[in-house]
Amino acid sequence: AMQLAQLCEGIAVRELGGDPETEITDLAYDSRRVGPGSIFLCVSGMSTDGHDFAAAAVDAGAAALVVERPLGMGVAEIVVESARDAMAPFAARFFGDPTARLALAAVTGTNGKTTSAFLVRSILEAEGRRCGLLGTIKQVVGGEEVEAVRTTPEAIDLQRTFAAMLTGGDQACAMEISSHALVLGRADCVQVAAAAFTNLSQDHLDFHDDMEDYYAAKRVLFTGVDGRRAPPRVSAINIDDEYGRRLATELVDVETELVTFSAAGAVADLRAREVEFDASGSRFVLEANGETTPVALPLPGHFNVENALAALALVQGLGTGLAEAIAALRGAEPVPGRLEPIAEGQQFAVLVDYAHTPDSLENVLGAARRLGSGRLISVLGCGGDRDRSKRPLMGRAGAELSDLAVITSDNPRSEAPAAILQDILSGIDDRDGILVEVDRRKAIALAFSQARPGDLVVIAGKGHEQGQEFEHGRKIPFDDRVVAREQLRAIGATA
Repeated sequence: AMQLAQLCEGIAVRELGGDPETEITDLAYDSRRVGPGSIFLCVSGMSTDGHDFAAAAVDAGAAALVVERPLGMGVAEIVVESARDAMAPFAARFFGDPTARLALAAVTGTNGKTTSAFLVRSILEAEGRRCGLLGTIKQVVGGEEVEAVRTTPEAIDLQRTFAAMLTGGDQACAMEISSHALVLGRADCVQVAAAAFTNLSQDHLDFHDDMEDYYAAKRVLFTGVDGRRAPPRVSAINIDDEYGRRLATELVDVETELVTFSAAGAVADLRAREVEFDASGSRFVLEANGETTPVALPLPGHFNVENALAALALVQGLGTGLAEAIAALRGAEPVPGRLEPIAEGQQFAVLVDYAHTPDSLENVLGAARRLGSGRLISVLGCGGDRDRSKRPLMGRAGAELSDLAVITSDNPRSEAPAAILQDILSGIDDRDGILVEVDRRKAIALAFSQARPGDLVVIAGKGHEQGQEFEHGRKIPFDDRVVAREQLRAIGATA
């Protein structure tokens, strides 16, 4: 608990109404989470205004309100310019500024965030440093796995989680940071020890106006926000990516230690040469600090070499020696649903991958092409109620890069599945080698029925997801990995 005046110290508040000695026991931005002694922040969302829930918060025991206009509810009120912008400073203050003591490695970019964060964690844990994880697939706090809600939680949840990590014995944290979170100020007042930029390609253009806006959102992780967040101590940038090259030049005047990396052998602080891979993993020679070292990684594909370099740069920024980090990479576990191999004794390879943007699909199919000796068969779809412009691009990538593509449903949500399939097919000129099956389970079975010994089947789009979403929020249990295993066993039983 903390007194109201203490909580407001050093935070730009327009006025403080009520008793400055009011005891505050917790922070909330959702009136359903308010308990006696909570301070309720009236944050306006995309569709609701938090001020409309202030009365409910007071009824639930709120001791104070953070408001943008006085409401006169009979409890202490703190008037601020923006309740959303106030969330991070209040949360950092209330939870004791946990990132001042927790070594934080943050990753941003369109693709590669999850794998890079997983690799950072596995390297630090191998070194004996307890490391929390905040990401899309799972979150680990003090060694315990918790359900992931969104890539980057709201500032209050984020600071609460960092504090819980410290209490649970974590010394470091590897986290993914989305561009949404950076724009919405969720990562304000967070002290970042090392940050990495993986790449930037078309995604989330339903949220950002255009690529320039999307790039600007990512950039603030590295430049900091005046008075709200300092730049990271170390900035690791992928210079194989055009936006990465631009970012590296723009960080020259920023107070951060710039570390560049390249998986394509370009001149960089960390560069990979003699890269080779098969379905079981990758091998390359790392050039860094004037020395060359062989590296083995149990994750296949060129972009996983990029992810490994990002992780090596980040852990170096947290003080880990390069030799120890490279040794730890050998034992890194595959990331759930990221080029995850599914083996049930069948004579062809099956990989499940989360790729759901044109760029990530091209990456995955390009990687898969180099992993097998036979034909490449892909199963792909696109989600409903999301960026429609990428559908024909997904179709084209699937058609051009696979020997056989099965077009099916992903998460149709409120849209008609057949209409989404038509959008995907509109990007494909030559329908030779294209099969269409709207039922995802049947589409996976169809792909397997076409596979011959030595072929490779990639099931793209959902990765680790546990469900399939239809109209009116209807969700059915569906995990590509589980369904693939079931279908492979069915084939095995009839073979």
